[in-house]
Parts: sequence; C-alpha cells; structure tokens
Amino acid sequence: MSPPVSQAAPPISPPTSPLASADDVRRRGLRRMRTVALALLVAAAAVYLATLDRDGFLGFVNAGAEASMVGAIADWFAVTALFRHPLRLPIPHTALIPRRKDDLGRGLQEFVGENFLAEDVVRERITSARIAARVGDWLAEEANARRVVVEVAEVAVVGLGKVRDDHVEALVHEALVPRFREEPISPLLGGLLSEALRDDVHHGLVDLALEELADWLRDNPDTVQEVLGERAPWWAPDRINDRVTARIHTEIVRWVDDIRSQPGHRARLALDSLLHQLAEDLLGDDDVQQRAERLKERLLDHPAVLSSVISLWDALRRALTGSLEDPDGAVRRRLLTEVRALADRLASDEELRSRIDRRLADATVFGVERYGTEVTAVITHTIERWDGREAADRIELHVGRDLQFIRINGTLVGGLVGVVIHAVAVLLS
Repeated sequence: MSPPVSQAAPPISPPTSPLASADDVRRRGLRRMRTVALALLVAAAAVYLATLDRDGFLGFVNAGAEASMVGAIADWFAVTALFRHPLRLPIPHTALIPRRKDDLGRGLQEFVGENFLAEDVVRERITSARIAARVGDWLAEEANARRVVVEVAEVAVVGLGKVRDDHVEALVHEALVPRFREEPISPLLGGLLSEALRDDVHHGLVDLALEELADWLRDNPDTVQEVLGERAPWWAPDRINDRVTARIHTEIVRWVDDIRSQPGHRARLALDSLLHQLAEDLLGDDDVQQRAERLKERLLDHPAVLSSVISLWDALRRALTGSLEDPDGAVRRRLLTEVRALADRLASDEELRSRIDRRLADATVFGVERYGTEVTAVITHTIERWDGREAADRIELHVGRDLQFIRINGTLVGGLVGVVIHAVAVLLS
C-alpha cells in the first residue's frame, strides 16, 4: 500500500493594508467609468458612420451622433488636461495638476483653514455635539464605567513602574533640596501652625496620639515596668520596686485616659499654649527662626533624608500598584464610585454639561488658533513632496471616477444639442 501523498499548503499571500485595498477599489471604479465613457463615444461614432449622408429621421440621428462625438472628445480633452498632456502632446494649459500642484496645495490649505478651522465653525460644532451629555450617557452604563476604571488603572500601573529610584533621587537633589535651601522655613511653618491652631486641626492629631499611646501602655505593661525598674535604686527590694513600677504604670494609664476624656484638661491647655507660642516665635522671633533654619540645613544634609524619601516612595508605589492591580482594591473601588458619581452629575446637571461644553469649545478654539496653521500646513508640505505625476495619479484616483461623468454627460448633452441644431437648420431651410 503506497503512502498517502501529502498536499502542498497553498501559498500565503502577503497581508494587504486597508489603504492599498481602498486604492484598488478606486482604481477599478475609475477603469469601469472610463470604459463606459469610451463605449458611448464608440457607439456615437458607429451611429454616425451608419447614418452618414442620410435624410429624414436618420439625418437627425446622424446630427445627434456627430454632436455626441464632438462633446465626448471635448470633455475627454478637458478631463485629461487636468492630469496629463492629452495624447502626450505638450499643448499649452494642459497637465495642470502636475505643473500647479504646489499652488493647489497652498490653495487647499487656505480653503481648509478659512472654511473648516474658523472659530465660529469650530465652536458651533463642538457645542452642537453635546460631548458632555454623550460622555455622561456612555459612563452611565456599568460596563463602560468599569472599562474606564480598568484603563486608568492599567495606565497608572505602567506609569508608576516607569518611575525609578534614580528619578526620585534626581528630583530630590536637583529640584526639591535646592528649593528648600532657598526658601525660609520659619514663615512657612509658623503660618501652617497658626492656621492649624485657628481651625483646631491639632486636636484630632492629639486625640489620635493619645489613643495610640493609651493602647500601647495597656498592651505593654511589662515593657513600661522594665523601663521604670531600670531607674529604681539598687538598694530597694525587688518586691517593693515591682509594686512601685506597677503603680506608676497604672497612674500613667489613668492620666492619659483623663487627658483623652477631658477637652479642657490642663495638659491639653498647656500644649495649646506651647503651640501658640511656637507659632508666634516662628513668625517673629529671630533666634527661633535661626534655629529653625539650622535644623532645616541639618535635615537636608543628613544622608538618611534621601533614603527615607526613596523608601517612602517605594512603599507608596507598592501600595498603589497593588491596589490598582487588584480588581477589588480600594483604589479601583474609589475610582468606580467617582466615575459613577460623574455620570450621575452629567445626567442631571444641565449647567455642568453646558459649562463643560463651553470649556471644550474654548480649548479647541485655542488649539486651532495656536496650531491651526501648522495643522493645515501638512497639506502643503505633503503635496510639495509629491512628484508631479504622483500627485496627478493620487488625485485622479480619488476624483477621476466622478469626472468621467463629465464625459458621459458631454456625450449625451452634445447629442441632444446636435439634434436641436439640425432641427433648427431644417426649419430655416
């Protein structure tokens, strides 16, 4: 039994770009319309020869066929003269596009700039598009909102991954540290502290610190007693030292609890007074200001500052990246909530939609006024790079099919005009 004969795989044709495929369609359409126009000319010539020197009705047919040939040939000449020399004869005022392509490019650039990039046209188009309403309707669908969150999260993860430690180090050394050295720190700290005291922001920080301190004291009594025991006199019995340190720990916990529960506690008032005085000294006391500046310089010169910044950035990046990559992470959930809220506002707030549309129109008009000339100049630069024959071929490929209707119409209209002229001649004779 002979082995089966394997069939050769068919050759794989190279991929065709969409642009090349579209050009092939245009080229076939142009050839088809050229064939139709030529066929009408040939038909008119055949009718003319068949009815030559005939009278009566056939005389009208002959006159119409003769005029059809004249109209077809004249319009063929006109259409062909746009792109090349008819019959390759250097007749004046032919091959207009190859010879005047640069003027054509500049004219097209001016036409687009004056009629399509005018401020009133751009503004009206952006406003009538109702972009804000469309975005709101699109975001209102849950799948679209989640898609936005996924895309934002993926882009953010890629962006965070691109920032390396040496980038952060360069930012600190080249931008932040020189700026901090030049900027006096005392007025800034004094102003921030004054504003925080005026708004009672520090009370929340004090409460948080007291809560953490109280929890730590309750969870670590042995550590507290060990620290206190190290300061006890050597001659005191251990039994007495243990009772004293335990009592001190209990009183410390009770004292911290009193401060937490009493907004008017003397310790709180003393801290407020100390912070107010510090804020005033930072703003008006030269000695305090100089000490603050020296402290700032020591901190900036300390090598641990840079490593601390990089470590802080690494921790922040890992936390953000992990939350962004987690479909149920806190960041993604928050982003989804904000996207939904934006969709609801866009759906219900007409004033917001109008304001967004106006801002978009203003931004677009600004971009057109600033860069419109550069955009339209692409037309001129592109056409200038083309060879004359290439420019003619490209333009003919796009508009040549429709121009063949000029030849067809010339053939038909010429025939009708010829019949009318022959009828008038018969009547006059």
